Amino acid sequence: MLMKLKSIAPGVLLSACVAVIAMFLSSLIPGDIIGAAVMALLVGMALNPVLNRFKRFDTGVSYTGNMVLRIGIILMGVNLNFAEVLNVGKYSLFVMIFTMAAAFGAGNLIGKVFGMNWKLTNLLSVSTAICGGSAVAAVGPVIKAKDKDVAYAISSTFIFDVLTVVAIPWIGAALGMSDTGYGLWVGTAVNDTSSVVAAGYAFSELAGNTSVIVKLTRTLFIIPYVLIFSVISERLETKPQAGHGRRTVSLKKIFPYFIVLFLVVVAVRSAGIIPEILIPGLSKASRFCMVMALAAIGLKTSFGDIRNIGLKPMFLGFIVDTLVVFVSIGVQIATGRF
Repeated sequence: MLMKLKSIAPGVLLSACVAVIAMFLSSLIPGDIIGAAVMALLVGMALNPVLNRFKRFDTGVSYTGNMVLRIGIILMGVNLNFAEVLNVGKYSLFVMIFTMAAAFGAGNLIGKVFGMNWKLTNLLSVSTAICGGSAVAAVGPVIKAKDKDVAYAISSTFIFDVLTVVAIPWIGAALGMSDTGYGLWVGTAVNDTSSVVAAGYAFSELAGNTSVIVKLTRTLFIIPYVLIFSVISERLETKPQAGHGRRTVSLKKIFPYFIVLFLVVVAVRSAGIIPEILIPGLSKASRFCMVMALAAIGLKTSFGDIRNIGLKPMFLGFIVDTLVVFVSIGVQIATGRF
């Protein structure tokens, strides 16, 4: 145990330092345009050449990108309350069905046309459909995606979110949208949480509150998608054996148990068992763990790795993101919730 701690400590501490630096740099940029998580990814990638020279950090950085990420996702449950989700979710769930179908349907279709691998295609789709970087970070490990694919998907989401934070409040005002209609639009169409907050509250406080709750409702969909992609990944990577066909997928073996703990935390929060005074601290701990994990992913990825993936995935991400923006507002217009 002591030997393991000694082997992971340097990498964990390095990831934590990068996270602190990223949070500081992010705070210097007005409007929360570049969130701490994306900043951590970028700073980590900038330091990748340094990491490659000192192998003693490798074990701890890998541990941070795996275990610390799961701790962050589990603690993220303190931000969710089933009562609030159900109250706003009954209005937003219908819109989400269409936006998620658009994201995965169009994403996989375009991915096949572009000849992209299914993992990167679905990381880009899940980023748009659910909750940006958090969803990518959660699904990436269960489908055994490469770090460069995870980094690419998060980077693509970030670039589109910068555009939406600037443009969407102006579009909402020009269209004369109501506060709740605008909040529903932002909550279902914008990807990363920091971008939802920035775009939502730029319109009004009610719109901001609505968009955040809708966004948290989307976050719950991490659960079924992680489970679904766990099974898909295992089936695709389990090769048929001669004379025996494909081996049966063991759900017990691949089941992501951290998702159960995430649900437990949501349930405990909803039941009021967690004292309200502790929730802000736990929420900050969750956010810091996620920033640390993305710092670790960045440290293991170079800008060259991202460049070598090419422009087609970026085009796919932009097409799917744009489609979801229009589908979300289109469904609202069609149902009279505009």
